[in-house]
Amino acid sequence: MVQKYQSPVRVYKYPFELVMAAYEKRFPTCPEIPVFLGSEILQESKSEDGAVHIVERSCKLNVDAPRLLKKIAGVEYVFFIQKNTVNWKERTLLIEAHNETFANRVVVLETCSYSVHPENEEWTCFEQSASLDIKSFFGFENTVEKIAMKQYTANIKRGKEVIEHYLKELISQGITFIPRWTPPPVSRQKEKRALAVGHNPGIVPAESCMHGTTKEQPGGSCPAAEMASPDADKLDTEYIERYLGQLTPMQESCLIRLRQWLQEMHKGKIPKDEHILRFLRARDFNIDKAREMLCQSLTWRKQYQVDYILQTWRPPSLLEEYYTGGWHYQDKDGRPLYILRLGQMDTKGLVKALGEESLLRHVLSINEQGQKRCEENTNLFGRPITSWTCLVDLEGLNMRHLWRPGVKALLRIIEVVEDNYPETLGRLLIVRAPRVFPVLWTLVSPFINENTRQKFLIYSGNNYQGPGGLVDYLDKDVIPDFLGGDCMCNVPEGGLVPKSLYQTDEEPENSDHIRLWTETIYHSANVLKGAPHEIVVEILEGESVITWDFDILKGDVVFCLFHSKRAPETSRKEATSSSASTAGDNVQLIDKSWVLGVDYSRMESPLVCREGESIQGSHVTRWPGFYVLQWKMHSSLPCSGTSLHRVDDVLASLQVSSHKCKLMYYFEVLASKDFRGSMSSLESCNSGFSQLSAATTSSNQSQSSSLISR
Repeated sequence: MVQKYQSPVRVYKYPFELVMAAYEKRFPTCPEIPVFLGSEILQESKSEDGAVHIVERSCKLNVDAPRLLKKIAGVEYVFFIQKNTVNWKERTLLIEAHNETFANRVVVLETCSYSVHPENEEWTCFEQSASLDIKSFFGFENTVEKIAMKQYTANIKRGKEVIEHYLKELISQGITFIPRWTPPPVSRQKEKRALAVGHNPGIVPAESCMHGTTKEQPGGSCPAAEMASPDADKLDTEYIERYLGQLTPMQESCLIRLRQWLQEMHKGKIPKDEHILRFLRARDFNIDKAREMLCQSLTWRKQYQVDYILQTWRPPSLLEEYYTGGWHYQDKDGRPLYILRLGQMDTKGLVKALGEESLLRHVLSINEQGQKRCEENTNLFGRPITSWTCLVDLEGLNMRHLWRPGVKALLRIIEVVEDNYPETLGRLLIVRAPRVFPVLWTLVSPFINENTRQKFLIYSGNNYQGPGGLVDYLDKDVIPDFLGGDCMCNVPEGGLVPKSLYQTDEEPENSDHIRLWTETIYHSANVLKGAPHEIVVEILEGESVITWDFDILKGDVVFCLFHSKRAPETSRKEATSSSASTAGDNVQLIDKSWVLGVDYSRMESPLVCREGESIQGSHVTRWPGFYVLQWKMHSSLPCSGTSLHRVDDVLASLQVSSHKCKLMYYFEVLASKDFRGSMSSLESCNSGFSQLSAATTSSNQSQSSSLISR
């Protein structure tokens, strides 16, 4: 397996020329980096005008590995080839390095760049990427990989410290300014050209140097173009520390790589960085697992319109009166504090009077509020606040709370929250736990993630009072009055829900599935082998606009739009006997006897849509009649190496059936004059993907789809 690393942007608040002077102090030896034993220049050249300077070095490194492993490998040191290309005119330095030792067994590639900050030309940006591919190493592949990654990550931040050390050294010597490169006078340039021709015909021309031309090494070369100029959308270390907290170099790399993948797949419509980070933490920074979990959650948010819950959900008055929970200041760490008096809550009465769905909606709205409060506290306290604290009072908990349908509802809610709001709970303080609590805990705890369970602190009786209790986590002036504090708490006291308010319909109590948003504007469909899914839109007058928005949940499909003057007849067809049971939401409209070009015509070119993609588009109708939107299974041809790599990266852990695809879609018909103003339209700059993402415009995918459609 290839291990990869991508750094955030690190910023030196010094001019490029001064940073380069500090960088050169690392050679030929650098006592500040113990593993770097020395270097030797192999080749050096300059462009005719002196703007480009290329130095190739052999670097000798010590490896902190077990003595036995060194003896088996037969080496004490390892050698790397490093090529530095500095362009004084463009003010950039490109560093490319690869291992020379064991090059046929291990491939190490590293690319670093220094460049001018895009918003302040007196600052310098640094970026770094690397890959490690151990093909074989005497049966010690895993050991070597662990040693290499440990040493590499340990020296990543050390590199910045070394540069800052030499910058301070230069400043202490009175060197605070180094003039920028300027073109030499013409006469001097001609003289240098003559000398160059006479003494060193092998000097590299400026044009080739400026493009970073390198000799390709075995195993490929690291892409340098991506790092040539930092853009505003990249993360820098100061932003990470200020808003996301302290991360290890590999954790930073995981965040940046997952973020880049989301940008490529969703064309800029990505969740906020703290939300991405929560999913990475929930999966111990395993990118593949975090990516799968996050994509499933984003699809869930879009399908059920969770992004709009704070604007659309208004708790019933009964819920406001009898639901014993509410926000209450913050804890000592600045986390928002939510208080839940579960022992005073009539869970059975609430479920019978409101049903599971209302309770679930209310819990989701609480989680959405929690995320907003975390952002507000981050800005208020000047440090990252990414989770909240929950204080649960169990005074009054009894067997009534163990009513089976109520416990089932609780478990379902826990499952939804665990899947879609991971790592949002910073601490759970449970106080006044009665004797019946272990029974409830035995039922609930298996459904709670291990990382979450470790955040639980449980106090029985009055153990929460005094040292080691609530005062360790909450300021005294925040502890609520019903727990012996001085702070008045506005959380409702609850009580029994009158039976006269119970619903007569037993469905909410007996349902085994929380429907959530039954009025969702999105529809789900299966696309079977030989049985496409089709929907018909009747247009009564020309110059209308058909818009669509769909997500491919499983498999690859081909999307087409057709027009017919004849009304198609709905039929549900079976592709094969094995798939008949799953064809319930698969509808076919175009009869097999119809001839393309005679009975109906194609209005849009076929569009291949890959699994995980989100597609938006539109079509301006020219004639009245019946328009058919069709999704059919894409029969894959042998893929290129790039395509295989992409599919493996995106969906490796998903078991995709080759006989069925799944999609979620929405469509709307608009009058042409209303097209640009519709919230659901392609050009409205509101894709409906997720408001967890910062304000964005329409995706590139959407824009290109719009152009194709028109």
